[in-house]
Amino acid sequence: MKDDIVYLVLLGLCIGFGHFYRKFKDPEEKKLLGTCLGILVMVSVSGLHTVHMLFCYLVASLIIVYANRKTCHLVTFGFMFGYLFLFRSVTYLGFDAPPGHTNMIQMILTLKLVGLAFEVNAAYTKSLGDGAAKKDDDTKTIAEPLSENEKALLKLDLQNVFHYCFNYVGILTGPYFTYKTYRDALYLPFSSKADCIGATVEKLKVIPLYAGLFLLISYVWPLNYATSAEFYEERSFFYRLMYVWPTFFIFRMRIYTGILLSECVCTMAGFGAYPKLCGNKSGHGPSKDCSAMIGNPDEHEYDFETVRNIDVINTERCWTFREAMRYWNTCVQYWMAMYVYKRFPSKKYRTLATLAVSAIWHGVYAGYYFCICAAPFYLPIEDLYVKLFIKNATGTKLKVLNVICWISKFFAFSYMGIAFLLLTIEKIWFYYNSVYHFGYIFWIVLYGVGVLIAKDRKAKAKRAEKLAAAAATGAEVACQ
Repeated sequence: MKDDIVYLVLLGLCIGFGHFYRKFKDPEEKKLLGTCLGILVMVSVSGLHTVHMLFCYLVASLIIVYANRKTCHLVTFGFMFGYLFLFRSVTYLGFDAPPGHTNMIQMILTLKLVGLAFEVNAAYTKSLGDGAAKKDDDTKTIAEPLSENEKALLKLDLQNVFHYCFNYVGILTGPYFTYKTYRDALYLPFSSKADCIGATVEKLKVIPLYAGLFLLISYVWPLNYATSAEFYEERSFFYRLMYVWPTFFIFRMRIYTGILLSECVCTMAGFGAYPKLCGNKSGHGPSKDCSAMIGNPDEHEYDFETVRNIDVINTERCWTFREAMRYWNTCVQYWMAMYVYKRFPSKKYRTLATLAVSAIWHGVYAGYYFCICAAPFYLPIEDLYVKLFIKNATGTKLKVLNVICWISKFFAFSYMGIAFLLLTIEKIWFYYNSVYHFGYIFWIVLYGVGVLIAKDRKAKAKRAEKLAAAAATGAEVACQ
């Protein structure tokens, strides 16, 4: 709770500071001011552990600025994730573990520096004409001109990388935003024209609800009870199995509160503000060219979809596990999709590689791997039953099946999520043993039954086709 209080105070400070930060018109002043507060926040929660982040910045920025730009993104990726693993393993070497908030800062810094290296590599590749657009006759190529942001990426220096890494916006828990988004917030007029206060207030309205539910349910069903002797010796199998529901509910409320507060830091500072007509996407930013709108910024309606990291309503009310995943931690999902999934050389293993990187990014505990890497084994089961029963259902039947699917979705999240919360393999295995690995066994049986139903339907369809063909042939003979 002490860590949570420090976290809330710092986020409150950052949110309030955004109102004054937006009033500075000079980009250089904003850079300096934002970085100074960012360093203050980092040092206040990390103390001497700040040296980890400064060392990572120094090495990674030297790679990005001075190394071969054809490979700088790969070298930066290897260094940052290697150091992240080492950073979390210092306790095994006899050193004190870094504070929890320091870990979060290191996580976001890893995404920023690796993402920046990929942005630089993309700009460099484009400058060589590798991504040139071909003419209709396929005889010549026309190099697509570099944007101002791409030109800036090719002229990066250590100072600009430092400002991007340590600006107070997003330094604690994100959301992740690209160097382009950071630069646009400084140099484009959009942040001063968007309704930053209104967007922030809209998010702040619901935070007391999530925080209140977090505190209430934590008091009634605390997570640490799931590790107590009483829980395993005096509680029934059914009670132990159902305990995953309140624990995951607590986790969701905590995540909703934290992510929405971190989004408020962005919205109050004007980060991620773009005209709605730009077709803005979480993490990515505008999907359409906004250059024509810079000259008349007062004439447009704005949104903050670029820094929207979670869609709480759709996460809760969507029917399927697959849908819910799309609304959760979307800026990090964008990073994983752009820099791991789409770049991984093997299409066959790219999903597994992406999930493995996600688990490594979250931490070294076994619980992260149990939870995150279990998702791709559940998804085919859900997809199979959606295809068998829900896809063609209508009316009341569809509503009933959707509710069942919704219950199954949250049970799956909760059952996998308990591993994420218990962290160590001993605690995880002890809990799953106490419920006889019900979830995994149930899903295996469910998948087997689904496959049999699918095969039976396919066989019946083939028999029906043969009978129809035989009937048609008989009718033709009778007519002759």
